[in-house]
Amino acid sequence: MTILSITKNRNIWVGIGFLIVGILLGWLIFGGSGGSSQTSEPASLIADDHEHEGGSIWTCSMHPQIREDEPGSCPICGMDLIPLETSADDDEGPTSIIMSARAMKIAEVETTVIESKAPYNELYLPGKIKADETRIAELTARFPGRIEDLTINFTGQKVNKGEVLASVYSPDLVTAQKELFEAKKLKESNPEFYQAAITKLSLWDLTKGQISAIEKSGEVQYYFDILSPITGTVTMRHVSKGDYVKEGSLLFEVTDLSRVWVMFDAYESDLPWVKMSDKINFTVKSIPGREFTGKVSFIDPVIDPKARVAKVRAELNNPSDLLKPDMFVKGILKAMLSGNAMAVTVPKSAILWTGKKAVVYVRNLESEKSMFDYREIVLGEEAGDYYVVKEGLNPGEMVATNGVFKIDAAAQLLGKSSMMNPDGGKVSMAHDHGAMEGGDAGKEEEKVDHSQHDMGAMETMTVDDAFKKQLAAVFDQYLLMKDAFVATDAGKVKKEAEKISTSLEKVDMSLLKGDAHLKWMEILKKIETPLKTISTSDDIAAQRMVLGTLSDAFFEGIKTFAITGLNAFYQYCPMANDNKGAYWLSVTQEINNPYFGDAMLRCGETKETIK
Repeated sequence: MTILSITKNRNIWVGIGFLIVGILLGWLIFGGSGGSSQTSEPASLIADDHEHEGGSIWTCSMHPQIREDEPGSCPICGMDLIPLETSADDDEGPTSIIMSARAMKIAEVETTVIESKAPYNELYLPGKIKADETRIAELTARFPGRIEDLTINFTGQKVNKGEVLASVYSPDLVTAQKELFEAKKLKESNPEFYQAAITKLSLWDLTKGQISAIEKSGEVQYYFDILSPITGTVTMRHVSKGDYVKEGSLLFEVTDLSRVWVMFDAYESDLPWVKMSDKINFTVKSIPGREFTGKVSFIDPVIDPKARVAKVRAELNNPSDLLKPDMFVKGILKAMLSGNAMAVTVPKSAILWTGKKAVVYVRNLESEKSMFDYREIVLGEEAGDYYVVKEGLNPGEMVATNGVFKIDAAAQLLGKSSMMNPDGGKVSMAHDHGAMEGGDAGKEEEKVDHSQHDMGAMETMTVDDAFKKQLAAVFDQYLLMKDAFVATDAGKVKKEAEKISTSLEKVDMSLLKGDAHLKWMEILKKIETPLKTISTSDDIAAQRMVLGTLSDAFFEGIKTFAITGLNAFYQYCPMANDNKGAYWLSVTQEINNPYFGDAMLRCGETKETIK
């Protein structure tokens, strides 16, 4: 075979190889998707699929200036992006939004059927062991005298009824005995005189046996025994041997601990669940592995003005003295609402909170499409993972319990009724971060226009460094409360607010003089008013409504008294408080929004840095 023929054959085989590769590539590119319904476009979160050149445009309902070619999170607030455009539907009303099957899947929407049932709740009640007040005996001196002998040497000693506690010498008792002897001689002719002498000794706590012994002996006894009136434990000893006591002086306290009280703390929101005779199971840290049970015998009609709790008392026998006064306990009350009545309930995950209003999205079962209706409802008692519904929902209706915020965000972008915009209308561009890039969103600093913020021009005042340190300590406590707001933990917010009040009490106002003192009094009032609201409320929405006022007061105090070294940031969210906007203080430049928590964690921007 010649070289020419070999070269020719090789070229033929190379051509055949290229042809085969071309066929394979064509099949992979065109044949594999032929007739298939699959597409690379992301599914829409709203209505039908929306196709555009280059795919759907995704945006944020809170920040419409954001434009992305694929789904993801908003670089400003962290919310899930949704498609920019949607097709109108004749079936939709101003409070309704339609979602396609794909949209339901992408948004991970789940629904739950509303039921009518007997609401059940588990209350966790902290408490303390207390002595039964009806089993406490206090012994007081009924006559003046001197303690000659003491048989009770220490507190905690157990005594039996009738046991001698002490011996007393009293000149008054000596005189009373002599009167008895004289009256006994005149018993026949003047029985009233005799009876009066007996009564006098009885009123001084001498027993009938002691009085009879005096009569029989016919001799004056100079020492008298003080006897225990009950069997129990000496819980207080107020005298020592040789002490002189006056009439009315407290000598001993004896407590019968064979039956004790357990005093539980119940918050105002817990009280509708607590009823007389309810069983409360509780444990004591010092007795691991054992559970005790007591019945509710009393519910305090008055709320403690400081702790904002009512005392709930349970009683139980304590034959082995295992339960000791002032032991801490942890109680669980498994409760039904009063009357065990049936009630409409809704899962907590279905609820969106907007100020005092609660919002749900109800599946429209009459529509063939996945239509959800915006609805405001009135809630009652909290029942574990549910709320009792007072108004707005009926059994058999279906509500969204997962993906609710995504539905609401889409509704707001479309100008429908939504959590932040109940009356509908297109979203505002007020929260414009300009041309901020994603990674730096919320970190741009601007000068604060205090005239618009109703702060006025703040004059810096020179004050004692000790006062600055004390105010800085209060600010540290504020930061802990702010973090609790970010976590949306109303209980912790309340506790941290109480700690702020305690810190404020430690601030020494005498360190301030003249105008500085008057200015601090003005700022203190601005702090105390919202702080009281926060520390007395269990509603995170109500607490958040006054957080801005409190934060402004702290900002004013820090600026006025030139508290340095804080490295704090004055931050702002225009969506807070029903789109009115509100500020807060932080020591981290990254936005952690205390007004919305995880719902819009990164929504906001830094307005000023405080060095």
